[in-house]
Amino acid sequence: MTFGRVNPQFRLEDQGIEGAGNVYYNLMEPALVEAALKNGEGSLGQGGTFLVSTGEFTGRSPNDKFTVRTPTTENTIWWDNNAPMAPDAFDRLYDDMVTHMKGRDYYVQDLFAGADPTLTLNVRVINELAWHNLFIRHLLRRPERAALDTFTSDFTIINCPSFKADPAKHGCRTETVIAVNLDRKLILIGNTEYAGENKKSVFSVLNYILPDKGVMPMHCSANHANGNPIDSAVFFGLSGTGKTTLSADPNRTLIGDDEHGWSNRGSFNFEGGCYAKTIGLNPEAEPEIYATTKMFGTVIENMVYDEDTKELDFEDSSLTENMRCAYPLDYIPNASDSGLGGHPKNVIMLTCDAFGILPPIARLTPAQAEYHFLSGFTAKMAGTERGVTEPKPAFSTCYGAPFMPRRPEVYGALLRQKIADHGTTCWLVNTGWTGGAYGTGNRMPIKATRALLTAALDGSLNESTFRKDPNFGFEVPVTVPGVDAGLLDPRSTWEDKDSYDAQAEKLVSMFAENFEQYLPFIDADVRAATIG
Repeated sequence: MTFGRVNPQFRLEDQGIEGAGNVYYNLMEPALVEAALKNGEGSLGQGGTFLVSTGEFTGRSPNDKFTVRTPTTENTIWWDNNAPMAPDAFDRLYDDMVTHMKGRDYYVQDLFAGADPTLTLNVRVINELAWHNLFIRHLLRRPERAALDTFTSDFTIINCPSFKADPAKHGCRTETVIAVNLDRKLILIGNTEYAGENKKSVFSVLNYILPDKGVMPMHCSANHANGNPIDSAVFFGLSGTGKTTLSADPNRTLIGDDEHGWSNRGSFNFEGGCYAKTIGLNPEAEPEIYATTKMFGTVIENMVYDEDTKELDFEDSSLTENMRCAYPLDYIPNASDSGLGGHPKNVIMLTCDAFGILPPIARLTPAQAEYHFLSGFTAKMAGTERGVTEPKPAFSTCYGAPFMPRRPEVYGALLRQKIADHGTTCWLVNTGWTGGAYGTGNRMPIKATRALLTAALDGSLNESTFRKDPNFGFEVPVTVPGVDAGLLDPRSTWEDKDSYDAQAEKLVSMFAENFEQYLPFIDADVRAATIG
């Protein structure tokens, strides 16, 4: 039996799924919340939010993600970073999953990724869990209801958490599997309830498709000046660098907080919603995001809450530190309606340097931008993980290695070309430590970071006097109004200058060692950018 807004062009049987139970097509938020509650998938929270635990998996399973190796993908996938699966193994996986699905209820959403109408990817998502269908309805973009009558999918995701893969039969590692078949335009997800696998699978597909169209896919947030979409900026950064906080500026319009493209027309959001971390969230620091945790339909994932009042505990990480909320972008007051911006005037690369060496801001040449983009540096602090007793470097190429199907130099060269073609200014911003490494120095003052970013975005920082950094060769402003000049020279903030020099030499060598993997694939300009 079928329910909801049915697409006359599609039935579940068209996907080869015969004998399913009830099938619900394109239900809206109230019906999905009602279904998830009826199925016992979670609880109703304050304001009509949906509270859910994802069980064993509270994050992605990157080691269980596979790409099908075919003649088409043989020479285009970065196989050192993407585990291969044989086509016949995928076929067996698909057949067994479809057999498993018989007699079960499913929820289908017809959605799309990409706010630029010339570059949209239509995605059909088939979920076993109603709340997964609600989640992906938030995170992808929703067609007009009338458009569903003629919707045709470019890719299909089948997500069946109750299905367990057989590693020997299906060519995977464990009973959990995320398998991407770019030839069949099909993604299969099994044995995990973590909802993020849905959205990141789409991002990985876009990261494969778009470079061939001259479009730079980016794991970044983006905003533009209020009333002026042409004045846009993108913010790259790994977890803990302040990407979400710094891009959520009340004086600028939020284009999106996670995944964007840079085309020949300009920048655009891939998504229609946000998937924000909630650990430590408070109404003073991030009031807009905090407010969504009491709005109808927001999915609250893996948070501890009071069983009687449903009051959320933003400090209790006993389930996971990766607690999150998912909500549509229009829940943020200053979010863009269109999801579109101009060519970025500024590219911000955020790093949390726990070594205390990098300046709070530095200006990069296009070649230096490619170098630092490929490096994707941040640092783990002592005490954040078992066995970490001093700062440890973390390098995630392109600020999103798990989602990069092509070799990183493809994305690095494309970003460098975009920056050069459009006169974009690239800044490296350190939100980490100053006056010493973690444990000795202090965290970079957020007031100073905001002042430097404001000066960078309004163009006034380009008028400053700059010096050349002796360690990395990029340009560092000497003075900036409203910012302590001493802060701009990290060495001057250390009491023991010899210790600073030794730590700086150590960090430079870490960068160099990590970058050796890219040397055979880059040109002379980027090679030169590796030298201070």
